[in-house]
Amino acid sequence: MKSGKQRRLEIRNRRAKRGARLRERELQQKIRPLERAPVNVEALASYKSYGTPAFVMRGYYQNIPFRCQGCGKDEIWTAMQQKWWYEVAKGYVYSTASLCRPCRKKEQARRTEARRVHLEGIERKKHSKQHR
Repeated sequence: MKSGKQRRLEIRNRRAKRGARLRERELQQKIRPLERAPVNVEALASYKSYGTPAFVMRGYYQNIPFRCQGCGKDEIWTAMQQKWWYEVAKGYVYSTASLCRPCRKKEQARRTEARRVHLEGIERKKHSKQHR
């Protein structure tokens, strides 16, 4: 038979282990992106022509895996990213992610450079017509 002191020590150790597991689980949940986010239907852009999107019928966004079309890497379009895209940026409700962040940044830089070159060409053409 154990003494009261031994019993209290065992209880204290069990509680410490349980607390450590709970703290570890909470830390993992904070690091891991949210897997669900509620839908605010009033904040969505109009979508009445093709019926109701699946996430609206579900009532929440959920993480969606996809393969980047630029580099082929497997990525996840998180629920919070979807919420921002559909509700804040007013993106088309039937669009989905197709590029990872690095590839998206490269594409934006490519478009910016192409736009700059195009506008320079227009300016050059305008100046050459004026000097004739």
